[in-house]
Amino acid sequence: MAEPTRTESGPGVWNGGWLVSAERCPSPNFGPRPPGAAIDLIVVHSISLPPGVYGGSEVFELFTNRLDWEAHPYFATIRGIEVSSHFYIRRDGSLWQFVDCDQRAWHAGRSAWRGRENCNDDSIGIELEGLEGQTFDPAQYEALARVCEALAVRYPIDHVAGHSDIAPGRKQDPGAGFDWPHFMDLLNWPAGRFPPAHRVD
Repeated sequence: MAEPTRTESGPGVWNGGWLVSAERCPSPNFGPRPPGAAIDLIVVHSISLPPGVYGGSEVFELFTNRLDWEAHPYFATIRGIEVSSHFYIRRDGSLWQFVDCDQRAWHAGRSAWRGRENCNDDSIGIELEGLEGQTFDPAQYEALARVCEALAVRYPIDHVAGHSDIAPGRKQDPGAGFDWPHFMDLLNWPAGRFPPAHRVD
């Protein structure tokens, strides 16, 4: 394994496309990005399994194809799906990484943003442990901001959007409980990087 490399500026320490500060949990659900893909979009999601239940191992099991479909009635509704995200942030701010950021994770589905379709091709997916419509914990915002800052050092990040922004009508996460103004204040990035609906002018 190559030695971890510290970026010349910013908070990120990377080993290839793996963030050293994250717990590595490799998922089989990924593939190559298209040639020339510009990794310039961060997509914020929320997930909990079963919905609204926190602290278990079910999200880890889903992203690594180990979920017991018989363990809860809800799981029958998603039986057989193969999905992943690059990162997952738990309620206490702990950070897990499932897919090398140089690779294409399966988090966005049918989607479009900044004039491009298939957002999986050139985005980084970050899942927050939570449920759309409910709030998120301070430690999650802090961890999310740190990950975004690290990503912006390694990749040409120029856009941040919610899953609901890139797949309107099909997805609702991270939902109304996600505090976009607070998140934007933590990052202190130009307002133009965020969807107009979330900006406070």
